[in-house]
Amino acid sequence: MVVLVVLGLMIWFTTMRSLPVVQATGASFVTSSDWLPSAGDLGTLSFVYGTLVTAAVAMLLAVPVAIGVALFLSEIAPKRLRTPLAYLIDLLAAVPSVVYGLWGVLVLVPFLGNHVWGPVSDHAGGFPLFEGPATGRSYATAGIVLAIMALPIITAITREVIATVPSAHREAALALGATRWEVIRLAVLPYAKSGITGAVMLGLGRAMGETIAVALVIGGSSTISASLFHPGYTMASVIANEFPEATGDHINALIGIGVLLFVLTLIINVGARLLVWRTARKLR
Repeated sequence: MVVLVVLGLMIWFTTMRSLPVVQATGASFVTSSDWLPSAGDLGTLSFVYGTLVTAAVAMLLAVPVAIGVALFLSEIAPKRLRTPLAYLIDLLAAVPSVVYGLWGVLVLVPFLGNHVWGPVSDHAGGFPLFEGPATGRSYATAGIVLAIMALPIITAITREVIATVPSAHREAALALGATRWEVIRLAVLPYAKSGITGAVMLGLGRAMGETIAVALVIGGSSTISASLFHPGYTMASVIANEFPEATGDHINALIGIGVLLFVLTLIINVGARLLVWRTARKLR
């Protein structure tokens, strides 16, 4: 009850602070990408777009790797290697986000900008996702950092879920002549599907809410671009960058972005919970 009360107070306070700005701007608060607080332009669409794009890139990179690592640790790796490798993966979750951000700025940004994004843009620039000019600080770089940060969460939960699969399922599949891959595909993954879905949603929540690491590598631009190589902003990073110097309606607009981020995260989590329940019901 205390947790619910505190959460309710947070929602009430932030909503009341941002309500005058939202009422004054109307639907343009979420439908416009014009962000110039000094001129009264408070459109947040570009920040929502940046949040969704970087989170999507992170999930596309992290989910296959995380599930593969979890399956390797649970089904394939020798027992003497499982525990040390699992500890190494779990250590990634203990690294502070600012360290990821600094590593991204000092290592990933110059390397990717000069040796990866630039050549890809030169050869595939006709495709909207890879249009230049390519910069190291971009949606793509932020997505890679977020993928690394979400990887240990998804891996750890997926590994725990796979460990709950009854051994009788594996033995029955083997008795019917299934190969190791067929055991994983037919006996393990269907049973663990709902838990894996929950793990992915937790990783998505981490990717959408990350602030400091993203703020350091995404570049900082309030324009919308289809190219992954262009700089941008997420909802969390724009709050971190602009809140210390904001005044008046600017502060209230940033608080409104925080409320919008909370609502977006809540919608995704509720949808994920419904998907998990639906999947679990089908398995019964």
